[in-house]
Amino acid sequence: MPARTKTNAAAQSTATIGFEAKLWLTADKLRNNMDAAEYKHVVLGLIFLKYISDTFEEHRAKLLAGQGDYAGANAEDPDEYKAETVFWVPADARWSHLQANAKQPTIGKIVDDAMVAIERDNPRLKGVLPKDYARPALDKHSLGELIDVIATITLAAAPSDSGSGKSHRSVDLLGRVYEYFLGRFASAEGKRGGEFYTPQCVDRVLVEMIAPYKGRIYDPCNGSGGLFVQSEKFIEAHGGKVGDISIYGQESNPTTWKLAVMNLAIRGIEGDLGKYAADTFRNDLHPDLKADYILANFPFNVSDWFRKDDDVRWRYGLPPKGNANFGWIQHIIHHMATDGMAGFVSANGAMSSNQSGEGDIRRALIEADLVDCMVALPGQRPHRGRPRGLHGRPPRPAFLQHANPRLPLVPHEKQERRHQTRLSRPPQADPFYRCPQTRHPH
Repeated sequence: MPARTKTNAAAQSTATIGFEAKLWLTADKLRNNMDAAEYKHVVLGLIFLKYISDTFEEHRAKLLAGQGDYAGANAEDPDEYKAETVFWVPADARWSHLQANAKQPTIGKIVDDAMVAIERDNPRLKGVLPKDYARPALDKHSLGELIDVIATITLAAAPSDSGSGKSHRSVDLLGRVYEYFLGRFASAEGKRGGEFYTPQCVDRVLVEMIAPYKGRIYDPCNGSGGLFVQSEKFIEAHGGKVGDISIYGQESNPTTWKLAVMNLAIRGIEGDLGKYAADTFRNDLHPDLKADYILANFPFNVSDWFRKDDDVRWRYGLPPKGNANFGWIQHIIHHMATDGMAGFVSANGAMSSNQSGEGDIRRALIEADLVDCMVALPGQRPHRGRPRGLHGRPPRPAFLQHANPRLPLVPHEKQERRHQTRLSRPPQADPFYRCPQTRHPH
């Protein structure tokens, strides 16, 4: 019987991946000669629009049924939706209206008008959604076909085949498609893709090591928000409550910041990513935050960055103007709570460089007993997208623990081979390690 359950689960996983991959191939064919960096906003914007329209219609059906708590509810009252953290979608912005007009030559303007209407009625999304579908360079016939492709993604609340009792709605199919497409666009863009996307396997290692169950989670360079999504998955997989965490983030690239806002919204995750994109060093949007968990994949070896010599964050030494690595590391430490933990991806050079005082900063961190462990990732990972600034070299995530005794590291059994890493110390046989069960319960 157990073997049969495992087979069914595996079959479901394969079917899900096949669906996402097929959807990607169809959407990618419609790209024609458009650059991937431009096309991703066309596709992801429509997926997001489909998501909020479907969740709206789902809640609207409950209101129209008028049963239980919804007895006497007005299905056309925006407050009925906002009370359930559901985005209000005006009639001319709903997916059914878009799909009915998908073959019209004015479909670009219809989509733009829908985005404008949604932003108008939902302040949380103001300035976030793409609104350039009417531009001449975007082929309207292909746009209509793309709408038909995305229409095949449904949020039907039908039972899954895994026996878990969860429905397709509860596992959030559209959110998974959004995440899958982010990864594929990162691959298509090559090196530039690493600026907004970190491979899921790297995100997963960070989250599994830190185990963010409860408290404040912070990412000072959150990209498209992948670490937040992985944190939510981790909590749900281990029987925790997503409502027990508070999310804080910041991103300097305005376009990537918008992707992150949509990525969190499509998963129903509440988070404070700031009201706008901003440089973390020049304008820290969370200056007083002390986070329980910090997760980050900061850009490596940035030479052109803003540094204020008397910054309170440089507690362990002044980072060099020509390299921001130890600026990022000290920024992370500055924002850790007294009993906080942090996990981040760092360049190889940060572990050995002695230039411009970096060796002194590293020594100060070690003498302060801040370093819990270091993990070396393999050079070839299962995803072609690279962590930001990687340039073909394997990164080294450094896991820091602040103001706590060091914890012993124990082998983690039965990890998937593709996610295995090796620890520089200690050299046990099992290549993947994590904190003991007292901090990482199952």
